[in-house]
Amino acid sequence: MAHDPTTLHSNPAVLEPDAAALALKRATRRRRFAMFGAAVALAAMAAAVHWFANARFREDTDDAYVAGNVVQVAAQTAGTVIDVLAANTQHVRTGQTLVKLDDAEASVALAQAKAQLAQAVQQAANARYSTTMYAEAVKARQADLDLARRALAARDHAPVEVVSPEELSRARAAAAGAQAQLAAAQAQLDAARALGSRRAVEDNPAVVQAVAQFKLAWRNLKRTAIIAPLDGVVGQRTVQVGQQVGPGVALMSIVQLHGLWIEANFKEGQIRNMRVGQTVRIHSDIYGSNVTYRGRVEGFSAGTGSAFSMLPPQNAAGNWIKVVQRVPVVISIEPADLAAHPLRIGLSMRVSVDTHAREGHVLDAGAPLAPLATRVHDGVAGEAQAEADKVIRDNRGG
Repeated sequence: MAHDPTTLHSNPAVLEPDAAALALKRATRRRRFAMFGAAVALAAMAAAVHWFANARFREDTDDAYVAGNVVQVAAQTAGTVIDVLAANTQHVRTGQTLVKLDDAEASVALAQAKAQLAQAVQQAANARYSTTMYAEAVKARQADLDLARRALAARDHAPVEVVSPEELSRARAAAAGAQAQLAAAQAQLDAARALGSRRAVEDNPAVVQAVAQFKLAWRNLKRTAIIAPLDGVVGQRTVQVGQQVGPGVALMSIVQLHGLWIEANFKEGQIRNMRVGQTVRIHSDIYGSNVTYRGRVEGFSAGTGSAFSMLPPQNAAGNWIKVVQRVPVVISIEPADLAAHPLRIGLSMRVSVDTHAREGHVLDAGAPLAPLATRVHDGVAGEAQAEADKVIRDNRGG
């Protein structure tokens, strides 16, 4: 038997379940909207608390790159390259020989300088001996003069019967001759002393000049072996065997990978609350967010990046658009973190500076990073002086 649609919809027993389901559905929807609104409100409150407690004290930028010392290794003397002992990406130690030059001419120059030093020492020693001889000659001539004067005094007032005029004339001539010989001997002694014979052999001007030439020749010979000024990794090697090089010609570069730092470019408004000494969190694109480097703000650039560019902008034109400038900030990296996860110069970094501590200075009086220096060539001067002293001892005689 078919049902009448009009009778079905007018039946209260049928309408009552549909109304209850609709009311339940509306109540469920309202609860979901309420829960969603509460979640949004809680998220907004959490974001606000996070911003108030932490985020507003953080200055972030991804315009940051790894920087470091790139030491240029250059030739210090002219020569022909006969051996190249280092290649790109090779790690070298301080004092390690990198390039060798032909040392034939430098060896000959050193031999000549050594011979000239020996000759100068012998001449200076001989001058000292001559001075002693001239001094003794002056004493002998003085004794002769005293004797001649006593003989003349004994004959000068004697009567003619005792001393003849001829004998008196001979006594006077002998005294005059003794006086002239004494003057000549004294002149020779003064001349020897004027040539520096009274000084020690080491202080003789000719010896000092010869020692200087010997040291220079010794240093030039040592410079034919080009050594690493510090520890690092070789990069940009351009030297080849057989190449003619001269003083100042760059052969390769050495990068210190254990002394890197970050140069982060912040917008000018971001450095308002930055101070030297503030802590920094650093992430590298090469390792991702799983590796966090600890850093420290070391200093701020004296000008913006555009101020030090090769072609600085000129804003005196009539049509001017303000561009937000960026200021380079130097950030050091914790050595332990750098040793655990090595970096390379030029890598992209993301830095976040914590500006909670604002008692530091914007301009620090000290150096932002450790100074770079090498002492690899300090021993050359000592070696040259020791060799020169040996030459002097061997040629000065008794």
